[in-house]
Amino acid sequence: MPTPSMEDHIEQIYMLIEQKGYARVSDIAESLSVLPSSVTKMVQKLDKDGYLIYERYRGLMLTPKGLKLGKRLVQRHDLLEQFLRLIGVQEDKIYEDVEGIEHHLSWNSIDRIADLIQAMEENPDFLQKLEELKEQQQSE
Repeated sequence: MPTPSMEDHIEQIYMLIEQKGYARVSDIAESLSVLPSSVTKMVQKLDKDGYLIYERYRGLMLTPKGLKLGKRLVQRHDLLEQFLRLIGVQEDKIYEDVEGIEHHLSWNSIDRIADLIQAMEENPDFLQKLEELKEQQQSE
């Protein structure tokens, strides 16, 4: 199982490749706010573990294993953002909260949250009640 740091790197690499068509060590370092030397060490480990292919000075490519995990990690992040937004978490808190919890939930918990989101979206009365409770709490 990849560590939270490995997951963060794979997720970021996946997103950079989706956005730009490539991911460089400097881009990864900037987006994760870490030193390029730290990224290089992690990229070498991810290469060794079969998540990507890294050629020094030439860039990197995710393997099918890395692509599959990267896509799943991005989906997990997006799902948690959607969930927090649905339950009324302040927009400026969502990203930080997702970063704080995403590595601590099992994939089973993520799947149940996905089910809950679907149920909530299919039941506007529930969402309305949740909004009313939020407003009531804010007025107290």
